[in-house]
Amino acid sequence: MAIRATSSPTASTASVLTLGVEEEFLLLDPVSGESLPVADRVRAGLAGACREQSRQEFRHSMVEMVTPVCTDLDELRTHLVNLRRAAADAAERAGARLVAVGATPVHEAHRSVPDERRYQDMSRRFGPVAHDPAVCGCHVHVGVPDRELAVQVCNHLRPWLPVVQALTTNSPLHDGRDTGYASWRSLQFDRWPSAGPTPYFSSAADYDGTVAELITAGIMLDPAMVYWYARLSVAYPTVEVRVGDVCPTADDTVLVAALVRGLVATLVDDVVAGRPAQRIRDCLVAAAHWRAAHDGVDGELIDLRVGRARPAWELIDDLVATVAAALRRHGDLDTVLRHLDRLRRDGSGASRQRRIMSATDGDVRATLDHLAAETVRV
Repeated sequence: MAIRATSSPTASTASVLTLGVEEEFLLLDPVSGESLPVADRVRAGLAGACREQSRQEFRHSMVEMVTPVCTDLDELRTHLVNLRRAAADAAERAGARLVAVGATPVHEAHRSVPDERRYQDMSRRFGPVAHDPAVCGCHVHVGVPDRELAVQVCNHLRPWLPVVQALTTNSPLHDGRDTGYASWRSLQFDRWPSAGPTPYFSSAADYDGTVAELITAGIMLDPAMVYWYARLSVAYPTVEVRVGDVCPTADDTVLVAALVRGLVATLVDDVVAGRPAQRIRDCLVAAAHWRAAHDGVDGELIDLRVGRARPAWELIDDLVATVAAALRRHGDLDTVLRHLDRLRRDGSGASRQRRIMSATDGDVRATLDHLAAETVRV
């Protein structure tokens, strides 16, 4: 995926930014729900462009699918649906089910990492953390080719990313039980020392220098181990937002991608206009992300702009109001409003899973059946 921007770094209201999405999926046993180490067979079973758009992941029970560069949400949705369907068909031929869920819901007996030097080095360095049950995220790339501008956009993103995180919560289960968190993936993933909220950086040099220091200190093996919730992509000229669980449906992913692009476009305008990012203590940002992982959209979130808890949907409405002009500019506003109405009615992925668990007296298999169907829903 070669994601690019269609605008210059200083363009504002006339800009149309490109986007692309990476989605990680679990490969589960259709009967037991346990993770199956069949990723190599699944990827080998993909054909043509779909195989080229697949990636090896850190677990033998995971596969990642990557969209091409898109400018239009309908185009993005088509790619998402096609990639999910192709991966699901290949998984079925390998004796597994492709499931869009943020964390391993039942059990993963085989936790070895692929026989690739980098993965083996990570296994030796980070020990049991590297062998936690698999987690799956949704990463949205938005084209911002100027690195100085991209760093400032990441600074401006800090108060809004807990809201994006809450919208994506899709992993309440662990070991077959409800954890009480809407996103167990968030808690599990934060065990990595290089994960968490993006620090505030004064410049691209400050960003690069910090990454170099963390590598020297042994916290990361290389720049690709920057697991901050927003980062400058190592591979592409983009701001990459990686705070969310993988979404249950392609439409859920489209909603998140549109909001992230709207946010980045809005914040590019703020940076170009000279509006400074709000300086917020790191501990408060971390607390807001914990609250988002716990409550999702069903409780309260911390409004980092004012430092107090508010109902989640009030903050979601504030987010939409903030980015409405950018959504309208990209032709995304109607789509976002339609999907938000659906999400408000049906609930997040975590909410939907809990509703099925409640209706079936805790039947995890029924929940996974639902998730597998949602993954390929058109």
